[in-house]
Amino acid sequence: MSTAGTPQATKVRYLIEAKGSTFTVRAFATGMLSAFGHNPTIAIPDLQGEIQFASDTPEGSSVRIVIQAASLAVTGDISAKDRQEIERRMHDEVLETDGFPEITYECPRPSSIQKMGEGLYVVELNGDLALHGVTRSQPVSARVTVKGDVVRSAGEFSLRQSDYEIKPVSAAGGTVKLKDEIKLSFDIFARKQA
Repeated sequence: MSTAGTPQATKVRYLIEAKGSTFTVRAFATGMLSAFGHNPTIAIPDLQGEIQFASDTPEGSSVRIVIQAASLAVTGDISAKDRQEIERRMHDEVLETDGFPEITYECPRPSSIQKMGEGLYVVELNGDLALHGVTRSQPVSARVTVKGDVVRSAGEFSLRQSDYEIKPVSAAGGTVKLKDEIKLSFDIFARKQA
């Protein structure tokens, strides 16, 4: 069968807008005194990137996200002193943001995509996450909604800090420390580009 004269699918480019997006990291305390420790939630306010999507051939879609590591900030009900100390240690000792200023996630095409309804998809990604100087394959599941000029993508995934040569933070002589596994949740808003 000849494909001559068959129109190529047109990918539409959507730019991620940090203002309408939320991306958070949840870390969990462990150790002898973990009942008194914090389970910090960290906001990722400075993210950018793009989603390329073609509704007639969604399996050819792609995503690229860039996060400025120095923008990560502790949120929630925590004293200003504790917040400042956790953020200092996160930037200086954990993420080493001076040496590794960007965190990137790139997926040139989804592993699978299932259309659930008009403009609704369940997407499985297996892209490359570059964090703290280490790049590893990272699976991510997302619910994607395409409506008019907007794409929303929401989901969550977990990763182990040790996979990225990050040593989980400990405090109070090691009696309170954070677990290796952290959970990330996202609701990303992207707008169509002319």
